[in-house]
Amino acid sequence: MAQTTVQTERAITDDLTAMLEVLPPTIRQWLEEQSDLEELLEVVLDLGRMPEARFMRRTIRLENTQVEEYDLKYVADRIGEFGKDNRAGIPRTLHRISAIRNRQGRIIGLTCRVGRAIYGTIDIIHDIVASGKNILLLGKPGVGKTTRLREVARVLADEYDKRVVIVDTSNEIAGDGDIPHPGIGFARRMQVPEPSLQHAVMIEAVENHMPEVIIIDEIGTELEAYAARTIAERGVQLIGTAHGTSLENLLMNPTLSDLVGGIQTVTLSDEEARRRGTQKTVLERKAPPTFDVVIEILDFHRLAIHHDVAQTVDRMLRGTPPRPEIRVQAPTGEIEIVQKSDLLPRASGEGTTSAPHASMPSSTPMVIAPSSETPRRAPTRIFPYGVSRSRLEKALRELRIPAYIARDVSDADAMVVIHSTFQRRPPKVREALQRQIPIAIVRSNTYSQLASALRELFERPQADESAEERALREAEEGVEYVLATAQPYELSPQNAYLRRLQHQLIEKYRLLSESVGEEPRRRVRILPIYADEQGER
Repeated sequence: MAQTTVQTERAITDDLTAMLEVLPPTIRQWLEEQSDLEELLEVVLDLGRMPEARFMRRTIRLENTQVEEYDLKYVADRIGEFGKDNRAGIPRTLHRISAIRNRQGRIIGLTCRVGRAIYGTIDIIHDIVASGKNILLLGKPGVGKTTRLREVARVLADEYDKRVVIVDTSNEIAGDGDIPHPGIGFARRMQVPEPSLQHAVMIEAVENHMPEVIIIDEIGTELEAYAARTIAERGVQLIGTAHGTSLENLLMNPTLSDLVGGIQTVTLSDEEARRRGTQKTVLERKAPPTFDVVIEILDFHRLAIHHDVAQTVDRMLRGTPPRPEIRVQAPTGEIEIVQKSDLLPRASGEGTTSAPHASMPSSTPMVIAPSSETPRRAPTRIFPYGVSRSRLEKALRELRIPAYIARDVSDADAMVVIHSTFQRRPPKVREALQRQIPIAIVRSNTYSQLASALRELFERPQADESAEERALREAEEGVEYVLATAQPYELSPQNAYLRRLQHQLIEKYRLLSESVGEEPRRRVRILPIYADEQGER
């Protein structure tokens, strides 16, 4: 089982006072007496019934009290107008109030859901979000799809300087009112006049505002699925949620199956049917999937990740059940991969397994230092750009390095940046280069890479590490890179004995590897192909 330790620091903002203020005084006072008020999820007010409060771990009712019409009117008068989807909100907050109406259109019930912006909720999928792939989140209501979507928007806009546009149909991602909630950072929000026009606003966002990323909640119609495909084909990263709890039931949904490639019936020739050992009429994937990765949110801290939707769907249609990667995050922030996927995404344009991989940083993080004429001093304030702040802080603590995290590059003495971000030269990287501060460039957002970067910055090599330990550590880092990116990766040149140790370690992860080059530059290349998958080719 692979395991990553992350000390996650989560900041939660929910404007709970604003929600309590719109509730009738008796109900508000009852809720304020609860010791676990900060865990309130929603309040249900149904005409003629007891008020009900649902918390994370329990549900309670206010006995000897029943909801009257004036209670419902009290709430309705203090919130924004209800849209055609019978949803309303409180301006500058993330709270959502949904109405139940009778046949005459009169409100007879309200569901008042508490909206929260929780910073740090995507640490468990940070590597996938940063990859630039199209991501679809699935899960039952209340497991945190929208909360994660909101945090994805903030991270991509603020930490990666991407142009992010949110198509906010029910104002649930960025809150009610004309000014979006600060929980989305510098992402922009486009509101949708009515739910039936969501697909049109999706296309408008691409055509009018030149986004690099579009975020959409609740893809639920055929037109919206078509709009999503159009966006993906234009090279815009698409991150969204859809109605469904798993990849399997999404595939069986005739309306939304196009999101994962769709299904068509194919009649095989007699020879092909015999070769496959199947009937002449079979089901096959109709087209490339709109989304590269599907993440099933099993509960708030447990995810199932299908890293390659195309291969997964193909296998499902051949009768092989999917085996997704399962990630679990403990309350302490520790992330553990409790089940590895039996599939990896193929790199774009991948040909034979011996094809050279794209240029990437070497095994050891590269440090760009000031010119030799500029005296270099040990950095004390480090600005993380595109990498996990919590992992960097943990590395600082465990390596006992006397430094702390800077909030902005203008206050920093050094920068740690991921390779893909550095190549784009965003404004903050250019500022660091102009200021001639040391820049450590890491190839992946893993703890081991960040720790190595700190050692390079502070000139603290692991003197007590043997050649075998260094070679195996490098192989483990290479495996992490291949699992995260599905790109081949070459290790540093080693002698035959150390290469054999590296091959043995890589084999434990069921990945293929090969030795390339001539002595003394012969080295191990890790391939993004599982050993059992090679047998099918």
